[in-house]
Amino acid sequence: MSKIIAPSMLAADFGNLQSDIEMVNNSEADWFHIDVMDGVFVPNISFGMPVIKAITKLAKKTMDVHLMIVEPDRYIKDFKNVGADILTVHYEACTHLHKTIQEIKSQGMKAGVSLNPHTPISVLEDIIRDLDLVLIMSVNPGFGGQSFIENTYKKITQLKTLIEQSNSNAIIEVDGGVTDKNIEKLSKVGVDAFVAGSFVFKSKNPTETISTLKKLVSN
Repeated sequence: MSKIIAPSMLAADFGNLQSDIEMVNNSEADWFHIDVMDGVFVPNISFGMPVIKAITKLAKKTMDVHLMIVEPDRYIKDFKNVGADILTVHYEACTHLHKTIQEIKSQGMKAGVSLNPHTPISVLEDIIRDLDLVLIMSVNPGFGGQSFIENTYKKITQLKTLIEQSNSNAIIEVDGGVTDKNIEKLSKVGVDAFVAGSFVFKSKNPTETISTLKKLVSN
């Protein structure tokens, strides 16, 4: 499969959200990455349902929704209703992970699980074959603009091995500190989808920056 660039809308200009959505639509990006934070699971609050619904109306690409919230099961149907194509929950937030994954799939969405930097890959051994996506956090979740955690490469290598040994179809996504300096190495160790926030939206020409990232992983 070709590699996926997923600009994180958390880093977009909220005062000019329509303009930034149209920029992503017209760029070489593949997905819209939407971070949902509740101020409980992570020390920050972000997009609610009405904002996601508004983004979906304008977005012409896959809606990749990442829940950094407690009790995600309560809202699975709501996220389907506002336009999520992929719904990713945190391993650390789910008491009955298998049940949560099955519920996401029953709503017609692809199901992902995210791991915080300190959570080992081994916790996914019993669920990996049920997953469409695994999102590795390469920064501590909650805030944009953090530095990339170097141990991420080792975790991705371990995850790639687990996926291959389990005959899983899950793809690997990475979120946090992705730039033109590390995206090629991440691609080489097995990452399929790259979330880039500040690096894209804080650049002088976001469309060009997305194009550069896409070229670096298309070789």
